[in-house]
Amino acid sequence: MTDSAAAIKTSNPQELQAFTPYQPAADEAYMSAGQIAHFRKILENWRTELMAEVDRTVQNLQIENVNYSDPNDRASLETDMGLELRARDRERKLIRKINQALARIDAGEYGYCEACGVEIGLRRLEARPTATLCIDCKTLEEKRERQMAQD
Repeated sequence: MTDSAAAIKTSNPQELQAFTPYQPAADEAYMSAGQIAHFRKILENWRTELMAEVDRTVQNLQIENVNYSDPNDRASLETDMGLELRARDRERKLIRKINQALARIDAGEYGYCEACGVEIGLRRLEARPTATLCIDCKTLEEKRERQMAQD
């Protein structure tokens, strides 16, 4: 694998830290201590990986602080920096959601829909550990958003 292919492959934080899906026991209660520990580990690992990306970006911006005399090189560098900063801004927002999810774990509210209070579900939480709505409430929210966009 080339260096650029390796960089592309590891640029998605969700792919960096693989995890084994949680297999609950037949009589295990929803959001048991084992499940909470599983999701806490996922969230903390994800946050750590995102923070490492932030640190890497800061270092790259400091190193690449070069003033090119060629306008094409300068434009290319500015475009690359702009894309990098937008990606980091999305990751900053994701880190905030991760911190909120960890706070919900600490408060004993993790895994339950904020709108209706039902269980979100283990597989949905593994797919989206920062989820705050069950699939039904999320579907309704998305329909409302589409209706508002059409008006």
